[in-house]
Amino acid sequence: MSDSESPVFGRIILKLSGESFSHHGERGISMDEVVKISLQIKEAQQQGCQVAVVIGGGNILRGAQFTSSNANIHEATAHYMGMLATVINGLALQDALESLNCKTRLMTAIKMDGVAEPYIRRRARRHLEKDRIVILAAGTGGPFVTTDTAAALRALELGADIVMKATRVDGVYSDDPEKNPHAVRYTQLDYATVLEKGLRVMDSTAIAHCMEHKMPILVFNFSETGNILKAVRGEKVGTLITPRTPAVSAN
Repeated sequence: MSDSESPVFGRIILKLSGESFSHHGERGISMDEVVKISLQIKEAQQQGCQVAVVIGGGNILRGAQFTSSNANIHEATAHYMGMLATVINGLALQDALESLNCKTRLMTAIKMDGVAEPYIRRRARRHLEKDRIVILAAGTGGPFVTTDTAAALRALELGADIVMKATRVDGVYSDDPEKNPHAVRYTQLDYATVLEKGLRVMDSTAIAHCMEHKMPILVFNFSETGNILKAVRGEKVGTLITPRTPAVSAN
């Protein structure tokens, strides 16, 4: 492998939304979509990058959909239901990766021995060192915390070089690009600007954790084939968020 092909980031946390597991505008799991993402993850891992994946569950269930409309379900219960949805996605991703001959481990923050390993930091690090793709499900294991925050915390625990948030848009915009055609896409930002402008990147708790520990965040479009590989190589894709960097818009 030449230096030009070597990964800039040796260990990453890849944050995948549940929506990435289904066709745009649909719910549930499309294994075609899961395999597409798995192929990209495999490419990145084959470059020598250690990959841990944190998964959302919005394609199956969001806790918020119950807390706002159904007083019969306690908010904490709704959050636990959402965590279980991430485990379902984790099982789908594990099988898709293993169908591509990737070594994987599914770990959950909620103990369920018949389904997956419990998340233990030292064990997860060891799996990564042995070139296994680690799938981290069930968020942090506690309610009132998003999977964005789980991704930030796992990145700090596991000594990752960066949090990569894969979305359906090609970076961070000044406004919703689907509603405002004049929205500006940024190529580089700092944490403070993200919080001050209320930019839709990750939730504010996740941003605060990354800011405190200087953990960079890359937001990019996963649906463009090859973007995960480009990201781990350090090529310019999406929006990079780092400490004390002036906002830079795309040309």
